Amino acid sequence: MTTGITAPLLAGCEVLPPMEPLPESPPLARHSKNPSKGGRDRPKAKSGRFAILNAFLDFTLATLGRNEIAVWLLLYRDTKPEGTARTSIADLARRAGISSRTTLRAVARLEKRRLLRVVHRGGLRRGSSIYQVLPMDRGPPV
Repeated sequence: MTTGITAPLLAGCEVLPPMEPLPESPPLARHSKNPSKGGRDRPKAKSGRFAILNAFLDFTLATLGRNEIAVWLLLYRDTKPEGTARTSIADLARRAGISSRTTLRAVARLEKRRLLRVVHRGGLRRGSSIYQVLPMDRGPPV
């Protein structure tokens, strides 16, 4: 319903003509070092990291207690490319939420089951311990 009343226009507020449509632009080019991977640059996965974790989960996890699992996973996560993890018993205990004595027992049980190898036993004035994490039980203890 039109009343015929028009609102007064303020200076500079005239109706603008419709905008012309923008020309279609070509899709943006993706810069990629490896176009066969869908244009994504991904860091290379560390070889064997998932294989070790999968072997641990598939063959070993069900046979361990909560403390051994926590200690093994913490050391596995801390493992550097050279294959060793360097940390103290106190740090492992704090992160696992268990006592230092329980952590020592868990390390001893993992070592006995050949899921862990203590490369260097640290201590007061000897620095942190160095561990090598293994994915599966490698047979009877020697």
